[in-house]
Amino acid sequence: MSAAVVLTVTLLGGESTGKTTLAQSLHRQLTDQGIDTALVPEHLRDWCALHGRAPQSHEQAALAAEQARRIDDAAAQPGVRVVIADTAPLVIAAYSELYFNDLSLYPGAIAWQRRVGLTLLMGLDLPWVPDGLFRESPAVREATDAAIRHQLQTAALPYQTVYGQGEARSRQALRAIGAALGQALTPSDPAWPQGRRPWNCDKCSDPGCEHRLFTQLLSQHHNDSDNDTAP
Repeated sequence: MSAAVVLTVTLLGGESTGKTTLAQSLHRQLTDQGIDTALVPEHLRDWCALHGRAPQSHEQAALAAEQARRIDDAAAQPGVRVVIADTAPLVIAAYSELYFNDLSLYPGAIAWQRRVGLTLLMGLDLPWVPDGLFRESPAVREATDAAIRHQLQTAALPYQTVYGQGEARSRQALRAIGAALGQALTPSDPAWPQGRRPWNCDKCSDPGCEHRLFTQLLSQHHNDSDNDTAP
């Protein structure tokens, strides 16, 4: 009998985009539904906390490789069905571009990302909150988002963007995961048709445009639940 395919879900986004909170929420809710789920924390953040500083240019490649290794190791654990990864090498590659003008990590990060079952990009509708450690500014967050989007789109890698506060964001992500697994994890929502079709804005680099589309879809759904509001 062939081994069951493990769904790896990567959460991508810059600082203060809710990756860690969402990762923990998804891990808890999937586990509560009886799905054996592994959670892989962000190695970069742990590294910065341990060393008390941000990494230098020559340390970036090792950090990206270690993040990938931890995700792959989690997927290889017996019985695991879903891996939730709080960031991926592509985010570290984007930081290398922004801070060091170094594009060398992108090819490896993109190649690794192609093996991922589901890529979720964090929307920028959450307020930027300083952590007193390493977060810099909303401008850096937006630049990171733009760099990640550009790489995903240039490489023609499919992704979905999730929005909302708290449980609203978790429900969107769970619908996408349920579609990838082929099972319902949340009540059906016409505004997100089983995650089978991408947002129009998956081909757009304007987060504001994407957010407007999402808001319009919800408004249409509330006004007429019988309408098909899919993009």
